[in-house]
Amino acid sequence: MGSDGSLLSKYTTIFLVVSGYWIVSISTVFVNKTLLSHIELDAPMFINLSQTLVTALICFGKKTLSRMYPQRFQFPEPNIWDPQTIRQILPVSIMFTTMIATNNLCLKYVSVAFYYIGRSLTTIFNVLLTYFILGERTSKRCMVCCAIIVSGFWLGVDQEHFAGSLSIPGTIFGIVGSFSLSYFSILTKKTLPKVNGEIWLLQYANNVYASILFLPLILINGELYTVLTYPRLDTLFFWAILLGGGLCGFMIGFFTSLQIKYTSALTHNISGTAKACAQTVLATYWYQETKSFTWWLSNMVILAGSAAYARIKQIDMEKKHLESPSYTKV
Repeated sequence: MGSDGSLLSKYTTIFLVVSGYWIVSISTVFVNKTLLSHIELDAPMFINLSQTLVTALICFGKKTLSRMYPQRFQFPEPNIWDPQTIRQILPVSIMFTTMIATNNLCLKYVSVAFYYIGRSLTTIFNVLLTYFILGERTSKRCMVCCAIIVSGFWLGVDQEHFAGSLSIPGTIFGIVGSFSLSYFSILTKKTLPKVNGEIWLLQYANNVYASILFLPLILINGELYTVLTYPRLDTLFFWAILLGGGLCGFMIGFFTSLQIKYTSALTHNISGTAKACAQTVLATYWYQETKSFTWWLSNMVILAGSAAYARIKQIDMEKKHLESPSYTKV
């Protein structure tokens, strides 16, 4: 009974974490699209900076409270400016910065509906990076699923081109975003044990380092003048939605780390793909977009390929576990 209760508690935790990730992630995409397209602020790096700063300030606030009220609040002790901590976390932070930068740049150029297709190659990059970094080969059945996902991606791109709404920069940023998400997931999974599984510490350091990395990107992208001359800079609505985007950025980072911690990098990527499908349906309704049957078919092909890949990987991992020398039958 105790074992069943523990198993139920585990699955309940995973369900709540994945559900929270879905809700926060979808909200973040819609808020970012509003910031990038509907209030006419052409400064994606500045928007990214605002989100990482809000997250860093929230983490700093909790760290301060943990020192004032150690019985109520806990925060990991390691100093984020310690050279060893920097060496451990900086590679994750660089990939984190690349991921959120390319995500917003992709969203700037494409609709929320196409955003799913544009970033659907995460699973493909996960297979490639797992092979080149971890030396793990993928089964032929998984390779077939990857081919299905790629065909769905090309079909979706072709439909956007046919409709005259294809954005080449947006598609390229989507591909880079898929790569960086996959790499970030693998690095996060490898780095968490080095910081004793402290999600708050990784979240804090990631966003502080990313905030520093975004400063030169803002200057290089010429966004400083754009922000200073923005006509709505003194309006309450602008700051409210900017703060809302920052809070969403904090929550998505937190739930991403939780989802990777309680599942795996692969499950996180699959969850993100399935979430994006629901996001696409919601976006077409919200923005009143009409899509062709073939366009919807491309989404279904990607989803089917991703779902099949996840199931095959699950079966392969269970088989590998059963064949492990450490496994003993009860």
